[in-house]
Amino acid sequence: MAVPTFVDRVAVRVTGGRGGNGVASVRREKFKPLGGPDGGNGGNGGNVVLRVDAATTTLVDYHHESHRRAGPGRHGSGSLRSGANGADLTLPVPDGTVVRTAAGEVIADLVGAGTELIVAAGGRGGLGNAALASTKRKAPGFALLGEPGGDASLVLELKVVADVGLVGFPSAGKSSLVAALSRARPKIADYPFTTLVPNLGVVTAGETTYTVADVPGLIEGASEGHGLGHDFLRHVERCAALVHVVDCATPETGRDPLSDLDVIERELARYGGLDDRPRLVALNKVDVPEGRELAELVRGDLQAQGLTVLAVSAATRAGLRELAFAMARVVADVRAARPAAEQTRIVLHPAAVSGPEFTVRREGQVWRVRGVKPERWVRQTDFANDEAVGFLADRLARLGVEQRLLELGAEPGEAVAIGGEDAVVFDFDPGVSAGAETLLGRRGQDPRLDRG
Repeated sequence: MAVPTFVDRVAVRVTGGRGGNGVASVRREKFKPLGGPDGGNGGNGGNVVLRVDAATTTLVDYHHESHRRAGPGRHGSGSLRSGANGADLTLPVPDGTVVRTAAGEVIADLVGAGTELIVAAGGRGGLGNAALASTKRKAPGFALLGEPGGDASLVLELKVVADVGLVGFPSAGKSSLVAALSRARPKIADYPFTTLVPNLGVVTAGETTYTVADVPGLIEGASEGHGLGHDFLRHVERCAALVHVVDCATPETGRDPLSDLDVIERELARYGGLDDRPRLVALNKVDVPEGRELAELVRGDLQAQGLTVLAVSAATRAGLRELAFAMARVVADVRAARPAAEQTRIVLHPAAVSGPEFTVRREGQVWRVRGVKPERWVRQTDFANDEAVGFLADRLARLGVEQRLLELGAEPGEAVAIGGEDAVVFDFDPGVSAGAETLLGRRGQDPRLDRG
């Protein structure tokens, strides 16, 4: 099975590193067995970061290995030693990568070398018992667990960043023009669909340097999925200008430059969003006598439509200088009219953060509590430790969760779930004071610490 070398759309799952656990530890001193809490904090988990890399031109690296995970944070330890943070995972992506959710919502548009986006944040490290100590809680006998890292299913979609897009029928000579105008060396042959990937070339005309890309496989019905053009039309979305490359020497019956141009324009219109792009027309293959005659025959009709028309030959390089400078003028005009902030940009679509800290809703026989804080506190709790559970109860009470349940009519013994699918469920019992009492005294206070 052949491995593709160019992939412009992939589904990928990213997971931030889990935070390390805090530790519950007691300092040991000479003649004082319990010298106080000294448990260190856990390290934060690593982030998963997308970074635009100028040397990366395809998403093929994520085609088969689609799940990427950052490094976990290390656990804390005694003597106030915090755990090390987990290593970030940086994923290189091509310039012009659009990041979407699995549902298709755009998260970011990554343009410009070095642009970065955190797509899965690492989990927070848990606090050790030293950090949890206070005047009221001198000797916490528990620590907080590290949080899991963020997890997301994404779709990465590449839209080639080029100044000029060459469009036209297969075998119109687009790849040959890219090769003749620049130092690019695309695969070229005399049969349709030779080009299976967009080819990029860099062209310098006078003081203007710009990039040119050919869009492969456009035929009638391409916008509806016919041929290969449906997969590559997205690559013209960023182009400042479009050049129709028209084959004036095609052996196919029923085709001529005017009808070819009409077919491609219909497909571009159906795809949408390209009406404002300046157009040029390159009548190609005028080195062939029949091609030269046909080019002269249709030039007037095309110019009557307000189009700039140039007769060229990729084989003999005739007219290429004029074409290069014509494209340079269009690119320069577009760049001059474009705000500087748009030259290199990252467009983010952050989720809304306003609203209440938590919500309580009745779902059948269960009261469901949702909110960033209560769900995070649940993830941090070691439910095997009674004091840790008591600490959670205190936090929820201070946030107002118990009071809200009572206001909504929750009865003792009813099930209360905090979180979504992985919710923690407990029986509602407002008659019991929040938290778990220790056998040694009031929670968080150890009388042994007061002994001389």
